[in-house]
Amino acid sequence: MTQDFTPTEMMTIAAARALSNDDVCFVGIGAPSAACNVARLTHAPDITLIYESGTIGTKPDVLPLSIGDGELCDTALFTVSVPEMFRYWLQGGRITTGFLGGAQIDRFANLNTTVVGPYDTPKVRLPGGGGAPEIASNCGQIFITMALTNRGFVDHLDFITSMGHGEGGDHRARLGMKTRGPTRVITDLCIFEPDPVTKELTVVSIHRGVTRGQIEENCGWPVRFAKEIVETPVPTATELSVLRDINAARNALTRPPDV
Repeated sequence: MTQDFTPTEMMTIAAARALSNDDVCFVGIGAPSAACNVARLTHAPDITLIYESGTIGTKPDVLPLSIGDGELCDTALFTVSVPEMFRYWLQGGRITTGFLGGAQIDRFANLNTTVVGPYDTPKVRLPGGGGAPEIASNCGQIFITMALTNRGFVDHLDFITSMGHGEGGDHRARLGMKTRGPTRVITDLCIFEPDPVTKELTVVSIHRGVTRGQIEENCGWPVRFAKEIVETPVPTATELSVLRDINAARNALTRPPDV
């Protein structure tokens, strides 16, 4: 029986499937957290989830609202200080995968979460990088989840907060970065992967019911499509149930009390 699902649910579940039991994953709040916990509750029960506040082996029953959410400490195997988190775990190369989002992304998977417009007189001042620049540089690989829109997928970034593949090609290697950088960008319409040589994001999988035209209309640069493109497998009933349950648990806690 075919399940009905939203584009956001498709994006989250497609992101969850990219993770495995062997991953040690640095988790961002929001869609990355939802994806990582769907993976933990379905096909990857032994995945190790690490949050920026220093919680290791975290198994939240409710999706956290921020990195300071008490749910993270309450359900972690143990907690370390933030300096230890970044020095020993992240910079020490012990984290296989980082999960990030952003306000804007360019064709080489560089992310902007700082400003739109000139830095000193921006049109919009965004929340900032937090630990994302270090995560992008030091995790073994990076997965990015973002809705595909013209406002988010832009031809030029006013500010690069977290480096993806820089100017493309071997730019990361030329800067002395030894990690792979972004290897997958999962959106609500399709999945991108960097070209092996140029590192330009290329569509490799399209979600059911989405056309190439829709992808092109919602992207701020001329989209490249792989020679062989697959259709993203639709969510299973189990995946949808798990995702909806963890979202419902969070919403129940944040819903205003009845007056």
